[in-house]
Amino acid sequence: MVSMGAESTVTPWEVSGKVDYEKLIKEFGTKKITPELKKKIGRLAKDSHSLIDQEIYFSHRDLDVALADFESGKGIFLYTGRGPSGPMHIGHIIPLVFTKWLQDKFKCNLYIEITDDEKFMLKKENKMDEIRRIADENILDIIAVGFDPERTFIFKDSEYMGNMYPLATRVAKSINFSDVKATFGFENSTNIGMIFFPTLEILPTMFENKRCLIPAAIDQDPFFRLQRDIAESLGYKKAAQIYSKFLPPLSGTDGKMSSSMPESAIYLSDEPKTVKQKIMKYAFSGGQESIEMHRKLGGNPDIDVAFQWLKYFFEPDAKKLKRIEEEYRSGKLLTGELKTILVEKLNAFLEEHRERRTDAREMVTTFMRTGALAKKMWATKHE
Repeated sequence: MVSMGAESTVTPWEVSGKVDYEKLIKEFGTKKITPELKKKIGRLAKDSHSLIDQEIYFSHRDLDVALADFESGKGIFLYTGRGPSGPMHIGHIIPLVFTKWLQDKFKCNLYIEITDDEKFMLKKENKMDEIRRIADENILDIIAVGFDPERTFIFKDSEYMGNMYPLATRVAKSINFSDVKATFGFENSTNIGMIFFPTLEILPTMFENKRCLIPAAIDQDPFFRLQRDIAESLGYKKAAQIYSKFLPPLSGTDGKMSSSMPESAIYLSDEPKTVKQKIMKYAFSGGQESIEMHRKLGGNPDIDVAFQWLKYFFEPDAKKLKRIEEEYRSGKLLTGELKTILVEKLNAFLEEHRERRTDAREMVTTFMRTGALAKKMWATKHE
């Protein structure tokens, strides 16, 4: 069972409470991204990214090995995914933006798995027709991020399983029930579809005879621990991972944003007026009870959601972010003013995303069927 004790839980299906990331590194057995590793990423990418600079992507497994493979000419490929549980929000799209940056900088193939099967099996009340409808909408949001259409293959498990099945049988045969029970905490009441599903999450790491690099939130680590246990025995490389922290919900810095709680999330479909209302009403503040007190004592950006969102993604300029932090701590910048900064940046981001999403419908078949990588994958039976 992947848990952090009574005060918090981190599993692929639940994140709650205050997450201690240093403790997670120790419990999961990952490594912290060092300044030296940051420099190497920057040197090879010929660029830096604020999500790495601000230590939002903070932990890894074999990232150094993946970078060495790239530098030596062996190459790497990327893999990420989306579980279509509902409409996508800001917390879902930010890791995809980072994945696009990696693809742009390292010029590599990317596989995006849509786990509609998992979402159907996860809860008894879930209906496959509805899950597929949600998946189709999510795919439009994913395409709108701007991935390279010739180097990206987006696939639904429910459609592509036939091609994957030969390899799936080999992976499944290599993993015992005791392994998945110990890793995920499955119980006797768990349906056998969910017990089998880790096989499918592992498969895309074996789509190429190169090392797979997986950008993901750290709650997905259990799947890839299993992959690393069996990959070499099947003739593949252990996957490398680069793990992020969770974007906090509007309600505070504990846990992560949830699609099922509209007041905690900003959806990609939210209109400017809705964004403003949610931020102003629900974003947890680190400010004081009155303007007078705030001017005197200042605010606490460490617990202020608006500042944390700026730090996480929406203010990539480190100097500007530092100035905002100093002014908020000193009391010069009020809570309402800080929230207004975030609202403007959020709405600008969402406006651009909606414009790209409008054009995404015309690109669906390219990413899923007719693009260079898509055609290659449909012609491949993974043995």
